[in-house]
Parts: sequence; structure tokens; C-alpha cells
Amino acid sequence: MQIYWTKINKIIEETPEVRTYLLDRPEEFTWQEGSHTHFALEGFNAGEKPNRGLIRHMSISTLPHENSIGITTRIREQCSEFKAALRNLGVGDEVAIFKTHSNVPLKREDKNVYLLSSGVGLATFRPLVLDYFERADQVNQIHSLNIDSSKDFLFTDVFESAPDKKFTSQFVDNRRDYYEEVKKLAADKDGLFYVVGSDDFLMENIKLLREQGVKTAQIMLDKREQSMPDFLSVDLAV
Repeated sequence: MQIYWTKINKIIEETPEVRTYLLDRPEEFTWQEGSHTHFALEGFNAGEKPNRGLIRHMSISTLPHENSIGITTRIREQCSEFKAALRNLGVGDEVAIFKTHSNVPLKREDKNVYLLSSGVGLATFRPLVLDYFERADQVNQIHSLNIDSSKDFLFTDVFESAPDKKFTSQFVDNRRDYYEEVKKLAADKDGLFYVVGSDDFLMENIKLLREQGVKTAQIMLDKREQSMPDFLSVDLAV
């Protein structure tokens, strides 16, 4: 397993609770849109076994041509040991990344794409949208719908409706409005629906989409292939 040690080159305060850590990109390190990585703090591999308390599974919120590896995360006042340690890091401090993989690359199948996310889950979709802006081949259009009760919406410079690019973006701050919008989007029975958020959020969205007639093959999750059946086999109420 290749472990890349790299340094924080910039910290962006996206909102009062959300930060993006931009890391130097090792020359040989590359990734594709929708990628996640294992993000670890110094000392995680100091003992005989890795200290899992110093490792988190994180989405990469940038594309390779931006020349920085972006890790966007929410750090609340009351947070885990990992988040507390991360909050105390600054520019120049070292972190590690390893086991990088994409479960949700942008599918180019001449269909409409719908990006459904909760809160900081939007970080997973930022690279997909940027990739689409650069090359719209075989994607009819993209619609992003994000729910964030904090009302501090993320990446509004990227997630701004652009009719000329066939891209629309919606932000809502409550579940009722969110799920009403999902029902409307699910009228497209041929669309591709990407869902990113907590496990509960995934299950709720999958259930609603399937109730609206969307097939499981059209639902994309940022999950390992072996765990997909646990989510996509959700029972529908009779």
C-alpha cells in the first residue's frame, strides 16, 4: 500500500463550521472525479497496528488540474478526537493519504444526471460538476439538489445555475422541501441519480426514488461495491 505524506498548503474557511484543507499534490498522485481517500494524521501508523482514530474516509473536493488535493469537512464545536486534532493543524503540517478510489465517476450515457446531497456531501459532487463544465460529452444536463439546515450553503461559486451549460442548482434548508423536490426530479424515469450523505440519508432517498419508479440501476452511491446491496435492497412499504 502506497502512503503519500504531504503538507497542508492552505486552509479555507468555507462557513463557520466547514473547512477545506488544500494539500500539496505529490507528483505521482492522481485521481478522478468523485474520488475518496483515506486521510490520516501524524502518528496513525506509529504502533504495530494503525490507529483508526486518526484515520477518516474523505471525499476529494478538487480535480487534479487544480494542483491541490482538497479535503472538505465539517468541524463542530463538540467534535471527535480526530476532528479536534485536525482543527489544530495549520499550513505546513503533514498529513497522509492512501487507498484512493472513485465509486461515483460521472457517467456519460446521454442521460440527465441528478446530484442529491446533504450538507458537506456536496464536496463529493464539486469535481463532477467541474468535470462536466470542462467536457459535457454524453451528458444531457445536470441538476444539483442540496439540503443544509445550517443555511450556510457550500461552493456557491460552482453550484450556481448556468442555463447555457445546462446546469441547474438548488439549495434547500428543510427536509419537507427537499423531498418534494426529489419527487419532482424522479419523474425522469431514465435519469441517473447520485446520492451522497449519511447512511440514513441514503436509505431515505433510495426508498423515495424507488417508490417513484426509479430503478436501482439508476441510483449511484459513494459506497464500495460489496456494500451496495445493503442499501439498494431496501424494502418498500406495501
